[in-house]
Amino acid sequence: MTALAHETLEAAMPKVATPPSDLDDALWQAWKAIELPEGYHAEIIEGLIEVSPTGRLSHSQIANRLRRALDKFLDRSEFAAFQDTHVIQARKAWIPDVLVAPEDVEEHGSEDGIGIKASAVQLIVEVVSPGSDSVTRDRTRKRREYARAGIPVYVLIDDHDDHDEHGIVTVLTAPDPDQAIYGDEVRVGYGATATIPTGPAKGFAIGEDVTGPARSGG
Repeated sequence: MTALAHETLEAAMPKVATPPSDLDDALWQAWKAIELPEGYHAEIIEGLIEVSPTGRLSHSQIANRLRRALDKFLDRSEFAAFQDTHVIQARKAWIPDVLVAPEDVEEHGSEDGIGIKASAVQLIVEVVSPGSDSVTRDRTRKRREYARAGIPVYVLIDDHDDHDEHGIVTVLTAPDPDQAIYGDEVRVGYGATATIPTGPAKGFAIGEDVTGPARSGG
């Protein structure tokens, strides 16, 4: 988390104990009031406001290729792929790299019009950026948040896997909101194909046309 996020939290949170609902509302109001420099965005993840920069060029290339491919796959269905869209769950806010939701998104917008309700989102994809904060956010904190929200499919496109530096696509399904976990996990290396097993994108393949070839180790 950046110093900006810590300062925002200190200003937003009262110095006395308050019920969780009040803390959530304080975070929400602080998040809506944040003014960030161009190239940064803020999310509310597990009770904290996290500020992060937009991804590098390779990150954007993967996300753009994925969105275009998903749009073609979903053509003539009631669903579409979106980028740079807030996902709202109660007083939490996330900005996934790519998501799939009903094409008529206005019907599923949050009350204040900031974003789309998590209950309407069928698939979320995060392209993991380098750096320990980014890696932990996508692999751990957001994984729990998306499971709590009942997002049916969460996909990680990860150049930075600890066990295989050549790149991994992880497809997570069967969320358990009470336990904040996904029951099913499939990991596929770059150079092979990961297939979405359920939902409106069922059968969609993520291969080299999206990720690029396997990365060289080292």
